[in-house]
Amino acid sequence: MPLGVILAFLAYASFSMGDALIKGIGPGMTVFEIAFFTTTFSIVPLALTNRQERWRDIFRMKHPWLVHARCFSGIGGTACIMYAFTHIPFAEAYAIAFLTPIIVTIIGVLVLKESVIPARWLLLMLCFGGVLVVVRPGFRALEPGHFAALASAFFGAATTSILRHVAPRERRVSLIGLLVFYSMIFNGVMMLPGFVVPNLTQMAMFVLIGIFGGIGGLLLIAAAKSAPASLVAPVQYSQLIWAIIYGAAFYTEIPDVVAVIGLFIVLGTGLMNVMIEKAPIRWKPRVFFYRSGL
Repeated sequence: MPLGVILAFLAYASFSMGDALIKGIGPGMTVFEIAFFTTTFSIVPLALTNRQERWRDIFRMKHPWLVHARCFSGIGGTACIMYAFTHIPFAEAYAIAFLTPIIVTIIGVLVLKESVIPARWLLLMLCFGGVLVVVRPGFRALEPGHFAALASAFFGAATTSILRHVAPRERRVSLIGLLVFYSMIFNGVMMLPGFVVPNLTQMAMFVLIGIFGGIGGLLLIAAAKSAPASLVAPVQYSQLIWAIIYGAAFYTEIPDVVAVIGLFIVLGTGLMNVMIEKAPIRWKPRVFFYRSGL
């Protein structure tokens, strides 16, 4: 299995732990306050591991417009998915967010001119079908949280696709540091009208969420440098596995037989999708009019 895929698995495991903690905070705080604290603490892993890059080079970029756009995409996607996590069921938020790998693959073909074999398209569809079998979102009136989750899928697709282009050429202090910097400014201003002073438990959760997010971000950047987006993106489906594990551990959500069947579909198609094409996929960038990050 490619190293980039393994790193992506670890990244999404870390992200999912943070997501589970976000759901534990609940809708009592605005998404802007949650994002402000968690994003601020997410810089800790980079600060502890950064030994080769200088922080004063944070604004020295080879693709400034793309990196700045990446920050916009990252902030927008974070706000949307946090709103979804705190307002609709965990599984439904993930089910909608799992549209991201399919959108990424479409972007890879139409924008990046990436070659994706038909079998991979089929496996992506089957994998998404397995997700629906597990979560069974059902048919009912849509709530704002559902639309927020859908928006996060598009933000995430832009983030993943463009990160593949700039990650090999940009510093980590720029990719992560600028996102944290802009997030602190934006969320810091937006949280003021509804600010709630967090208690010690909530502050501890913010620290943990930030650290898990920071570690996941570093791992995902490393994965993007080692493998093409069409291989990295489907690994996001592993979050369904972690959602079931964390849901059972923290919220007593035990999957039934149908959910287990769907889980096997996700696992099987996900592994086949990674292993089906051994030849390297060539990227032929055309026009990059946006840039996103983690």
